[in-house]
Amino acid sequence: MLGSIAAFYAVMTPYTKVEESFNVQAMHDVLYHTHHIEKYDHLEFPGVVPRTFIGALVISIISSPAVFVMRLLHVPKFYSLLTVRLVLSCVTLLSLRLLRVQVKKKFGHHAEAFFVVLTAIQFHLLFYSSRPLPNIFALALVNLAYSLWFKGSNLCTLQALIVAAVVFRCDIILLLGPIGFALLLSRSVSLMEAVKYCVSTALICIGITVLIDSIMWRRILWPEFEVLWFNSVLNRSSEWGTHSIHWYFTSALPRSMLVAYPLCMVGALLDRRIVPYMLPVFLFVVLYSKLPHKELRFIIGSIPMFNVSAALAASRLYNNRKKSGWNLLYILMLGAFLVSLGYSAVTFMASYNNYPGGYALKALHEADSSGKEKMVHIDAFTAMSGVSRFCENEYPWRYSKEEGLSVEEFQERNFTYLLNEHRSISGYKCLFAVDGFSRVKRQPQIPPLSLVQEPKVFAHGNMRDPDILSRNWSGCP
Repeated sequence: MLGSIAAFYAVMTPYTKVEESFNVQAMHDVLYHTHHIEKYDHLEFPGVVPRTFIGALVISIISSPAVFVMRLLHVPKFYSLLTVRLVLSCVTLLSLRLLRVQVKKKFGHHAEAFFVVLTAIQFHLLFYSSRPLPNIFALALVNLAYSLWFKGSNLCTLQALIVAAVVFRCDIILLLGPIGFALLLSRSVSLMEAVKYCVSTALICIGITVLIDSIMWRRILWPEFEVLWFNSVLNRSSEWGTHSIHWYFTSALPRSMLVAYPLCMVGALLDRRIVPYMLPVFLFVVLYSKLPHKELRFIIGSIPMFNVSAALAASRLYNNRKKSGWNLLYILMLGAFLVSLGYSAVTFMASYNNYPGGYALKALHEADSSGKEKMVHIDAFTAMSGVSRFCENEYPWRYSKEEGLSVEEFQERNFTYLLNEHRSISGYKCLFAVDGFSRVKRQPQIPPLSLVQEPKVFAHGNMRDPDILSRNWSGCP
């Protein structure tokens, strides 16, 4: 069930946003440029901080047989994007399955069933499962660590978290610390054993990531160390926005967990077995709350463990549903399940309309099927809202993401088409506009919420090209 939902999200929202751009472009380049590193996108657009290629390499290697067949059959690259995203989702859900199996062994099949149901009616965890973010590569290892923790393989738990922190997300240190401290306090591991295994694992991972990423980036590099320096020492992550210290607990977790959020608190009260596992994860979120720049994806690794606690509460309500008093609570819980499902549906629709750049490029490809060579300029907003190398067609289509061009300069350049956020540009005709999600509006009727869309990306055609002027275009509002 979880795989079907995750695949539905991937197929219905195939495009990617700016946060995913590095790994998306990296997977494209590994699959299509192979050893020709000089053609790789990251050398021209390196981003704010370097990221590791290891996750992109692993997913690309697994996807390569299917992509090879599609290339032989001249299938558009867009389907390669779907392939790598579905493969990534399989890896993420496999790690979640390992956790689910341990939940069944430790807490029973009812807890396992509710763990699946709660995960299914939440939008964000399954939606993100196929998103090529460093956080999602780390999430697979965090899920593995949780399953090993439940299993009693405590040293392997620490090793999985160290791999995630050293290679993919340095901030997993904030999760490693509380879990490691809890294991030491409970004498589940000895200090000398923990140091020996953790240091050796860290050194091996550092060696691997430095070797691979130094080759790919063409300089000696440990990506996550530079990320740690940028975010923690220089404290520059706040340049991308800040939230209040309580934002994770009052906004991010309630929106992402829905009914599981209050249930996870109840679960900790009803079943003390989950407290030693839940408390270190709770401290992870508390520690992360100190950083001013906040996003849900930063703490997404906490949600599976909180869902386990919520599943224990739901299981207790289910088992006692025929008792007086409990039956009303059980009915209220089922109603909350339905509300959560409805909220997830609205969130999905908002996300579906949140990639106007990808839809605009697709519409442009469909509108012009001529064999004449054409050059498309893609501005930063369009690239950030859905366009990647996977979306590009072969010759006669050519693309430019040249940055720093003013609106006036476009008239001097010989671009055939422009995709950008400007409604009018001198020398170009506005051909059509693509709407994108703007906000949610309340309304006094059923359904109580509606989505408001606004034109986000505009396609322009060069007025010096007679072929463009001769076609029928929908025009811009």
